[in-house]
Amino acid sequence: MALEDFAGRLALVTGAGDGIGAMLAKGFAASGLRVCVQDIRLDAAERVASEIGPTAFPLQADVSDPASVSAAAERLAAKGDPLSILWINAGVGVGSGLLRAKPSAVEWGYGVNAMGMIWTAQAFVPLMTGEGPKHVGFTASTASLRTPAAPNGLYATTKHASLGVAEGLASELAAQSIASTILMPGLFNTDIWDGARARPERFGGPRRQDPSVSSYWREAKSPALMWPHIAAKIDAGGGYLVCATDSGETRAAYSARAHAILDGLVEI
Repeated sequence: MALEDFAGRLALVTGAGDGIGAMLAKGFAASGLRVCVQDIRLDAAERVASEIGPTAFPLQADVSDPASVSAAAERLAAKGDPLSILWINAGVGVGSGLLRAKPSAVEWGYGVNAMGMIWTAQAFVPLMTGEGPKHVGFTASTASLRTPAAPNGLYATTKHASLGVAEGLASELAAQSIASTILMPGLFNTDIWDGARARPERFGGPRRQDPSVSSYWREAKSPALMWPHIAAKIDAGGGYLVCATDSGETRAAYSARAHAILDGLVEI
């Protein structure tokens, strides 16, 4: 099914209060869909929905909390509109290695980047009812393809987990005739550097980063550059989509990792 076949139907994007999620929400709206803009920050979801216009509305939920996600799905279901596109995008940046990571940092990173994907799928896929096309998207990372390394091993391993969860869910969705796309973005200009600004209290509470660290991301390309490739992938029925921005570094790193694994393979 081409993206144009979804016109007039409902899409939901998680973590859509800014960055890649906001880009996805606006892209779907521009393609003729009605859009539910989900974020842990209601004000951010409301802002993006207002920027889109009357075909969008906000939805607040903490994807790391299955009860919060389930309650949000109930509120959406009460509107009576079946869901046609679900894009599980919410993710956080966790700047830490593994050996000395605080338990709260580990729980937060995996709670959003991996477990959150599962809770979101469990809550919202059942709303993808009725006739017509259906598509689920997942946002992982090019970090999912590289060997995790210091100093950001925690983030990298959560994204390896997100890729595994996405692949597992994609297999189950295919059995229900629901297509899926697994997006792995490289470095883009987003606010992931300040992800802890909305961290729940049980994981340590909000924390603001020094804005001086943002220049690394601010100098990166706009996530909007991915939209034509995302739309084309949906048109093609889904699959993997790696949007690298590093002039071949991701390709080389993934190739080296794959070859190293193959070199360790023995037939017994």
